Amino acid sequence: MPSANLPFVRRSTAVAAAFGLAALAAFAGPQVADAAPAAKVTEPAALHWSTCPAGSDAPRGTYCSTLKVPLDYAKPDGRQIKLTLSIVGDANAPRTLVVNPGGPGESGIGTAQLVWSSLPQDVGAKYNVVSFDPRGVGASTPVSCGDTKKLIKHPAVPYTPSTDAQEQARLSVARKVAEQCDANGKGLLPYITTENAARDMDRIRTALHRDKLDYLGYSYGTRLGATYATLFPSHTGRMILDSVVDPTVTTYASQYEQDPALQHRTGQFFAWAAKKDATFHLGASAAKVSAAWDAVRKKLDAHPAGGRAGSAELDDLLASSMYTDLLWADVARAVSDYRRGDASALLGDTDQLAFGGVDPAQLAYNCVDDAWPRDWATWHKDTTAAAPKAPLYAWLNTWYSAPCAFWKAPTARPVKIGSAHVPPVLLLQAKDDPATPVEGARRMHQVLAGSRLVVAGGGNHGQYLFAGNTCMDRHGSRYLLTGQLPADDATCPATPAP
Repeated sequence: MPSANLPFVRRSTAVAAAFGLAALAAFAGPQVADAAPAAKVTEPAALHWSTCPAGSDAPRGTYCSTLKVPLDYAKPDGRQIKLTLSIVGDANAPRTLVVNPGGPGESGIGTAQLVWSSLPQDVGAKYNVVSFDPRGVGASTPVSCGDTKKLIKHPAVPYTPSTDAQEQARLSVARKVAEQCDANGKGLLPYITTENAARDMDRIRTALHRDKLDYLGYSYGTRLGATYATLFPSHTGRMILDSVVDPTVTTYASQYEQDPALQHRTGQFFAWAAKKDATFHLGASAAKVSAAWDAVRKKLDAHPAGGRAGSAELDDLLASSMYTDLLWADVARAVSDYRRGDASALLGDTDQLAFGGVDPAQLAYNCVDDAWPRDWATWHKDTTAAAPKAPLYAWLNTWYSAPCAFWKAPTARPVKIGSAHVPPVLLLQAKDDPATPVEGARRMHQVLAGSRLVVAGGGNHGQYLFAGNTCMDRHGSRYLLTGQLPADDATCPATPAP
């Protein structure tokens, strides 16, 4: 589960389930500008906005275009791959806000409409919104791992292995996933990196005829935005990084930062459910809800619901609901109904999560962006050490990332984020965010000189526009309108729990 995305784009934990573990008119868009400032870089073609690709699930009012970019920026005139972009709003708006919803590897085609329709009227009048499927994703040139659904069996083996056979079974799946990804995506995998995606964004800026890139990135999108600002500081405009990834650790290390944060957020969920015991009947204290939850997990292991939902499927459901408390009532109700003998809601939710299979692009970015231990003994030791403080999540996170231990493509040398040349940016963060813990936001604040950090109470992942927090929305909108950061770092109260 390293990194995540804007929760209303709903990062599917079906990725984790693979390891047991988320009237048309021509649109006159912006025309081409000068080429990006790099040696021997071919000028991008003009963007022509029209219908979005079939199957992209682009909402009505969204228009799409394509852009060719180099597969390998060391060979800019070599093989070119396709990016698919989407736009919403007035093409002649004074500014363009480029948005990334996270992931890594999350499709962005629908995000432009989602963000633009959520902007305050005065901000929406000043900006059109552009998003895109990053390289390797969806309607852009995609990576593939072939048919991985045949590797997935439900009910899955429980996350925490109680026998060596259970651990070996999961390792076998992880190896097979890595092998299939290599066999199906060998020509692309070494180039599916955050650095290359950031360079793609500068091509997008050029094609949009903008001198500077105004940007809103959520979750993993904060790493992408910070990488862009580091590589292209003179082209960085107004930038909001929301739910901030730790720029100082590897993706392998970041999962061990997530583990206790997820466990802490789950404790908050149990306490919330306890206050609503009259509705859910899970217990009148957080400890009693936790005990009831453990009992349900054990029962599902002994007798999987519908023959297909065991404790791993329930753990997937719990993990997915930690991104936003708007999901808490549905999850609590599903488990409450199951305890009363009705498994329909639980099966509906777990079946939906299990449907998607492996997310090839997310694995590609995670596994190639930086180095992973290749010795499984290291993973086992580190996860065993993490489990006492995060019993529900240590092994879940490890199995989610396990194919990276066997990945065939060479890892990249990640960009060291931050420099004296990066202009000031706005960082937005929830104090108890389980996917991107607040410590990471503070470290990003340290490496991006001049940035301002605004921390909200609560733990909802993705604050600006989507958490219902008027204080956070006010900070983000004022910055987009004026370019002025808060005078100092600030705090906001939490959005009331549902």
